[in-house]
Amino acid sequence: MYANDRAAVRHKLIEQRLALPDRLGLAADLQEVLRVWLLRRRETTIGAYWPIKGEFDPLPALYRWSEDHVERRIGLPVVDKVHGTLRFHVWYPGCPMEEDAFHIPKPKGTEEFRPQLMLVPCLGFGPCGLRLGYGGGFMDKTLSEMQPRPAAVGIGYAHGFLPLLKPSPLDVALDAMLTEEGVVWDREG
Repeated sequence: MYANDRAAVRHKLIEQRLALPDRLGLAADLQEVLRVWLLRRRETTIGAYWPIKGEFDPLPALYRWSEDHVERRIGLPVVDKVHGTLRFHVWYPGCPMEEDAFHIPKPKGTEEFRPQLMLVPCLGFGPCGLRLGYGGGFMDKTLSEMQPRPAAVGIGYAHGFLPLLKPSPLDVALDAMLTEEGVVWDREG
């Protein structure tokens, strides 16, 4: 799949996701899949994302996960434009927020931390850990530069499965993929 093919596929997948029938029901199913999947995880810090363009919202499931143990923290990304990467700042319901350069809400004035696990939004996904994002490269570059590398878990709706998706040179493979239908793959499970 070439760059302009990827752009067309991205556009089509966003339109399809926004038009999914019963998207709220699918989101409720994916909330349950995520909550159950997190039960066996040992990480105490998770980097997530603020949902845009019809993306699944992982924050309710993560907040429930964080309520069980005081050491658990959730982070949302803050774009580092100089390096083209993301930094994660603590998020909690009601924390002060502001818009970033892309008009996406981010935590304002909260502590920065390195997540042990990152939830990565997927427009599309393919076999063996391949992910199709929005094309900015922020997630892939962040994952490739973080040491130690956090576990990377793709989150998306099943309609985004692209069986013929091929990797681009900068793609970083996911460790697991979750959809409303369940765990698509998990390298550890």
